[in-house]
Amino acid sequence: MAVIRHEKPEDIAAVRHVNEQAFGRPAEANLVDALRSRGQAMLSLVAVEDGRVVGHILFSPVTIESGERTFSAVGLAPMAVLPELQHRGVGSQLVKAGLDECRKAGCERVVVLGHPEYYPRFGFVPASSFGIRCEYDVPDEVFMAFELREGAMLNCAGIAKYQPEFK
Repeated sequence: MAVIRHEKPEDIAAVRHVNEQAFGRPAEANLVDALRSRGQAMLSLVAVEDGRVVGHILFSPVTIESGERTFSAVGLAPMAVLPELQHRGVGSQLVKAGLDECRKAGCERVVVLGHPEYYPRFGFVPASSFGIRCEYDVPDEVFMAFELREGAMLNCAGIAKYQPEFK
């Protein structure tokens, strides 16, 4: 069982390594670095086993634009676990801890662009069921939303817009 804690400055290189290994490319690691450097990493948690960072999850601000109204949300992305430790529950620990921390911080809505077989186990449903679309052209089943407060998605249909670093 991994220990989940907030990222520390000395974790930055290890977080980069985890993301590069998990995704097999530097794009997600670059995204994390860019969001962090611009102060847009709202929540960054690491999973530690035997003193080594083995997983990472990041949440950043997202807006849901609905006509003349805008609603705040957070985007879960990326979530990464070292390949040799995947399918052992580390990712689930990160997601659950992250959602709990977001709720404690007063966040009401979370969106994720991810695997439709994975995220529903945490309560995510297609965002389209709330009338929310992603600003990117993605299949309906991979863009999901989760209410951290019951009823938080009511009347906030619109387009979810991520931080510019996601482009």
